[in-house]
Amino acid sequence: MTTAKTRNEPLLQIEHIGSHYGPIEALSDIDMRVNEGSLVALVGANGAGKTTLLRALSGLQPISAGSIRFDGQDLRRMSPGKRVARGIVQVPEGRQVFGPMSVHDNLVLGAYTRGRGKAVDRDLDTVYAQFPILAEKRRQAAGMLSGGQQQMLAIGRALMARPRLLLLDEPSMGLAPLLIAEIFETVERLNAQGITILLVEQNASAALAIADRAFVIENGAIRLSGSGRELLANDEVKQAYLGI
Repeated sequence: MTTAKTRNEPLLQIEHIGSHYGPIEALSDIDMRVNEGSLVALVGANGAGKTTLLRALSGLQPISAGSIRFDGQDLRRMSPGKRVARGIVQVPEGRQVFGPMSVHDNLVLGAYTRGRGKAVDRDLDTVYAQFPILAEKRRQAAGMLSGGQQQMLAIGRALMARPRLLLLDEPSMGLAPLLIAEIFETVERLNAQGITILLVEQNASAALAIADRAFVIENGAIRLSGSGRELLANDEVKQAYLGI
């Protein structure tokens, strides 16, 4: 895993992308830039297009216009598996751990593009050090974990793929306030270790508070952008997303 934050090189460049579900336009003329080492938040209401954008980056949702470049390489014809191998790794909404499988096997599965070997074993040790509760419950079925523990497992599973860009889709969903705080502390810690993060969240106040840069998406289009602090102080954002 990388250790230095650079924040001056565009790792991900999204230009004028659109996407449709049949005749319905889900994304329209999206422009975003995610710099190497940064933590970028994308906030918006349910149905605004946040998850669709992440799926487009992962290769699970086709784009109908524009371009997506990762580390200078065009992604349009790259399969989802190859994107993971390149370092684009998504933690899906709702965690989606493999319930009958053990915690350990879920983590090992996260490294499926890498095979097995000493490097994978070392990364397992690193994930267990990051999340001691997973080490404690490594032989337990993942479906028996609490919601917060499953979220940690989903993040740990993603880390096993050695992400250069970590896509986090609603990591705080359905969690108690104390667990939400713990998850956001984890996100900050991973970013401090050098992992570039694109964080999609309905919890706008928490996401904007830790973001270097942020975007507000409405009806499939970017409406506002700026630093996390700027958007936290924006009256329109306060009224629409922060309940102020």
